[in-house]
Amino acid sequence: MNKTITFASTLVLTLLIAGCGNNNSANSGKVAEAASPNSAESTAAAEPAKVTKIVVGTGTAFPNVCFIDENGKLTGFDVELLKEIDKRLPEYEFEFQTMDFSNLLLSLETKKIDLVAHVMEKNPEREQKYSFNKEAYAHWRNRIVVAKGNTSIQTLDDLKGKKVLTGATSAQAQILENYNKEHGADSIQIVYQNGAANDTVSQIDSGRVDATLAADFVLPIIDPQSKLQAVGPELSSADILYVLRKDDASSQKLSEAIDGVVKELKTDGTLGKISTEWLGADVTTSSVQ
Repeated sequence: MNKTITFASTLVLTLLIAGCGNNNSANSGKVAEAASPNSAESTAAAEPAKVTKIVVGTGTAFPNVCFIDENGKLTGFDVELLKEIDKRLPEYEFEFQTMDFSNLLLSLETKKIDLVAHVMEKNPEREQKYSFNKEAYAHWRNRIVVAKGNTSIQTLDDLKGKKVLTGATSAQAQILENYNKEHGADSIQIVYQNGAANDTVSQIDSGRVDATLAADFVLPIIDPQSKLQAVGPELSSADILYVLRKDDASSQKLSEAIDGVVKELKTDGTLGKISTEWLGADVTTSSVQ
């Protein structure tokens, strides 16, 4: 009898232990399954999202566009606009690198910079070598600029034999160079500018050169004393875009990202506000007069 009871007790105890063992195994499996996603989440949280640095090439000598202010800070329309674009693109980090305007496109070709921001016009000559984003952030027209009171110059033909100041590699230089290709290499005496944009006023006012070409928003910025005047019909009308390397996948991706933000900035009014603050008018649409 005692043996029977002892055997029965042992059997029950064995079953209970076995049962507990099965339950613990099952529970351990659930804990392991539950822990696995948490571990993945912890790993993901520990790994910050990848941020791509973009080196932006710009200048320092274009008043209100890209210049060094009285506090030694790089600022202006192009700079502040790109800072706003940067805020809205967490996957990128923009770093500005300043240089002479004439070196910007070459620096892009040699991969010293990734993007050119210097109110660059899109034209056929540039399109052969470079890529542009699609959503324009400004739009303006180029005209001839002469000393106040000068009535002898109205068209490019009137500039034959005259000295005309312009920046090397600029869209305005391209207009003059194209004219000389069609009418003779020395038809217009092109003087390539070495100084800052605001040196234009003194050069024309003093008679060292006869004229320059400029976008419609430029005169109030560089000539607050109204020593110069724009004359004649518009010479060209152009979208202002960012310049990137051609046939480059990463540049194309960046271009598309910038286009999306520029559209947002137009829609919410931010682009127009930045333009008015720095350029004195909203030059972000093709309806600028």
